[in-house]
Amino acid sequence: MSAIPPSSGSPKLSKVETLKRESQFLREPLATELGQDSSHFSEAAVQILKFHGSYQQDDRDSRQERRQAGLERDYRMMLRTRQPGGHMPAPLYLTLDRLADQYGYGTLRLTTRQTIQLHGILKQDLKTVIRQIIQEMGSTIATCGDINRNVMASPAPFKNKPAYVHAHAYARKLADLLAPHTGAYYELWVDEEEIPIPPMDGDVQAARQHLSPKVEVAGSPEPLYGPTYLPRKFKCAITVPEDNAVDIYSQDIGLIVITDRRGALQGFNVLVGGGMGRTHGKEETFPLLAQPLGFVTPDQIYGVVQAIVAVQRDHGNRTDRKQARMKYLVHSWGIARFRRAVEDYFGQKLKRYRPLPPVQPRADLGYLGWHEQGDGKLFLGLSVANGRIQDTPEQHLKTALRRITEMFAYPLQLAPTQDVLITEIDPQHRRQIDAILREYQVMPAGSRTPLQVWSMACPALPTCGLAITESERYLPEVLRELEALLRELHLDRDPLVVRMTGCPNGCARPYLAEIGLVGVQPGYYQLWLGGSPRGDRLAEVFLEKVADREIVPTLRPLLTTFAQERYSQESFGDFCGRYGWEALRSLL
Repeated sequence: MSAIPPSSGSPKLSKVETLKRESQFLREPLATELGQDSSHFSEAAVQILKFHGSYQQDDRDSRQERRQAGLERDYRMMLRTRQPGGHMPAPLYLTLDRLADQYGYGTLRLTTRQTIQLHGILKQDLKTVIRQIIQEMGSTIATCGDINRNVMASPAPFKNKPAYVHAHAYARKLADLLAPHTGAYYELWVDEEEIPIPPMDGDVQAARQHLSPKVEVAGSPEPLYGPTYLPRKFKCAITVPEDNAVDIYSQDIGLIVITDRRGALQGFNVLVGGGMGRTHGKEETFPLLAQPLGFVTPDQIYGVVQAIVAVQRDHGNRTDRKQARMKYLVHSWGIARFRRAVEDYFGQKLKRYRPLPPVQPRADLGYLGWHEQGDGKLFLGLSVANGRIQDTPEQHLKTALRRITEMFAYPLQLAPTQDVLITEIDPQHRRQIDAILREYQVMPAGSRTPLQVWSMACPALPTCGLAITESERYLPEVLRELEALLRELHLDRDPLVVRMTGCPNGCARPYLAEIGLVGVQPGYYQLWLGGSPRGDRLAEVFLEKVADREIVPTLRPLLTTFAQERYSQESFGDFCGRYGWEALRSLL
């Protein structure tokens, strides 16, 4: 089956499709421009650079000043690592910590997809930074671009709960399964040096080499993706029943581990067609929840995942990038037709989706603070405000994590909530770790309010080129005002999921929040309400535009009524749906 373009009578392909086809499997014009003495890459090279894990950005705070001074933009690269399931070995973390200081802005950014971003890297230093990451058995391949990105997994390292163990193992397996075949990554970044490439499991290698006839792009160096890869970015996650820290319904492919009573792996429930991104003013773009596709056994999982990817490869929209995510294909076809296509590519019928217990609210997951892993060791979950690992006058989190990692070499586990877990801790080291955290004023988990713990923001300004307004830098101010209101209403002990993004692309998944704030123009946000605290219901637009200073005053009458009329244990998101949108608007 060929992944490529439609016949000459078909609609014109988007510009990016041509760039991918002409890239020689992710090499050019990036390889040529890497050797040029310039501060930035061309637009064409930037598109290919994404597949290697980097976005070209610039300091937007300084744009006007530099323009007035006759200077070009302050171009910098953002680099994103590949961490299947969020697992981070200690040596790699220490390398990233050092690289951030030496070549970046000095901070590390935990993402909502369990990776780490380094901001502020100059073009001239990019190869040095990626090479050193590779030398520490790390990678940045396929963390951006039109390809499968980092595979997420439920973060808790419970060794006595087999479903979690299976989830982490298969996150790594699926990441390897869907990794590109091209050798361009190592050709460009390591100068043909001998490098330590992590081995793949034998069953994954076999699945990569023996694709079904309808899935394989015959004769291509990329037998799954073909020369133009996917129409748009592609996201996968794997979780366990009841635990939705990964926001499983927001994924292109969501897998839920199914075990028997003894913990033996029986297979996976498969969800397809989720996605957050949308565009203001274009009603044909919208967030969607993933839908049940079926149940697959362990021996089927690789073939089914490859078949889903291949259906999107061949039938996803390659003419309009705003309609190119797989969610629109599933939505337009309907789940029944999409299932038939997957079965056709896979060569077998899929079994029925299995019933699941109710999903727990995020606040009940309990990853923060000290916990037993179930194997005699401990893990410690640290809440990281908006995922920014840095030293501030209030606390020196970056230094504390470096000290602990240098001293004990414990691996880290990155969480989809932008938090970090220190794992595999020997109980005898607990007091020493607590002492280091106290020395650097790192607050214990219980000192952060539920509102702070469950809020998320994207980086937005000044680094992201897509940002319309502030997010990471402004959300703390909104939370301070909101916390004061919640204390006044005696709601401050209740978890409330608040998420903010600087644009509608939805990187912090605001459309699944109880309160979602989406940048619509400088200083103004779209207000979304009513998402489920369990992450299984979308929010709805409540107001098209609210000024930044009016966010909390606008929420006051809504939260006041919630405090007065809520049912016992009812969440704000559930209350919004029950109370009704017209009734809520009348409160304003």
